Amino acid sequence: MTKNLEKVAKDRGIEYFLISFVDLFGTMRAKLVPASAIAGMQKAGAGFAGFATWLDMTPADPDMFAVPDPDSLIQLPWKPEVAWVASDLVMDGKAVGQAPRAILKRVAAAAADAGFEMKHGVECEYFIITPDGSGIADDSDTQSKPCYDQAALMRRYDLVREICDSMLALGWGAYQNDHEDANGQFEMNWDYDTALKTADRHAFFKYMVKTLAEKHGLRATFMPKPFASLTGNGCHVHISLWDKGRKKANAFHDAKGELGLSDTAYHFIGGLIHNGEALAAITNPTVNSYKRINAPPTRSGATWSPNSITYAGNNRTHMIRIPDPGRIEFRLADGAANPYLMPAVILAAGIDGIQNTRNPGKRLDINMYTEGNTVKGANKLPLNLLDALRSFEANKGLCTALGEEFAKAFVKLKTAEWNDYSRHLTVWERQNTLDC
Repeated sequence: MTKNLEKVAKDRGIEYFLISFVDLFGTMRAKLVPASAIAGMQKAGAGFAGFATWLDMTPADPDMFAVPDPDSLIQLPWKPEVAWVASDLVMDGKAVGQAPRAILKRVAAAAADAGFEMKHGVECEYFIITPDGSGIADDSDTQSKPCYDQAALMRRYDLVREICDSMLALGWGAYQNDHEDANGQFEMNWDYDTALKTADRHAFFKYMVKTLAEKHGLRATFMPKPFASLTGNGCHVHISLWDKGRKKANAFHDAKGELGLSDTAYHFIGGLIHNGEALAAITNPTVNSYKRINAPPTRSGATWSPNSITYAGNNRTHMIRIPDPGRIEFRLADGAANPYLMPAVILAAGIDGIQNTRNPGKRLDINMYTEGNTVKGANKLPLNLLDALRSFEANKGLCTALGEEFAKAFVKLKTAEWNDYSRHLTVWERQNTLDC
């Protein structure tokens, strides 16, 4: 039975609702609606001009309505009179085909038709930086190997605790917080869940971290590579596929299988390998993304990012890692990945692998950073956003799975972004070609 948001507001003391959605570029949009008006919004939605956001629309398009999904409701722990609610976009009475949340729901429905449900968890890395973005906020955080630095972690205790306490209050099952491999970088983990629930929480988590950082006079960034000499922000995805039938069991787990994985899991990996170059356009969607996955070693000694379309056992130098029986870790995605499009494209590629019984090839249990050049047949990841976009546009299977309307809109807007970037002169160009 659908929750009555007006009643929920009265029961919980909610005075305002943030009716929210995420556009193609991952930007969160919202309207602040008083609780007295939420009943009407729950029926008809809050109106938006789609062209004013990163969606492929024009000023001539009619109103777009964001219809709140009551099951996604999150009451802000730091401002409990306000509740955030994810929404589904509708125009002219029809779902907006290029809306990221709608795409994930559609891909998940197709997987359900094939008998599967994906569950995933995310590891969202972020930097705490100065408000003007010029550098990390902690002048004492200077170790060359700062990962797990207790002193640096505790210097940010007040902020980290408030974020973690918020997740605990929301029932997310938060279980660890750490200082990551770069100076000023952190990661916070919570329990995995179904694809849509994790995507909603992922979107809210990014909003929450940025908001609470500002509350503490700081700034948080999920930018893939904000500092050239430091490890970038990844968004590692831990994935399992579950049987939707009577068994309702983890379809990736096989106690007798190699490394505890089933044939289904290896075909899923095969789908990720087969579609690897095209995947990058969605999981690494900015110009800056390719300065993380194609970077030289950082101050700590390693980028911790993949540079090839390969998989291995418990080995962090590959695109896909098998850390435990029954699950895989997809290490390509970065902090700019859209919380809805990322699991959608992963699931679409994995189902393609299952349906076409794709062979992932040989597992490479080697250090790809030092031995990768000796491997024959291992494809490299795209060198830049334009290469990734071209690979995605040419991949008819993924374009069809995610929706032609979305594929055209995404490629169009992201190509325009690439062209805008290409028109800018850099300091490097002037230093190296001024006297050519």
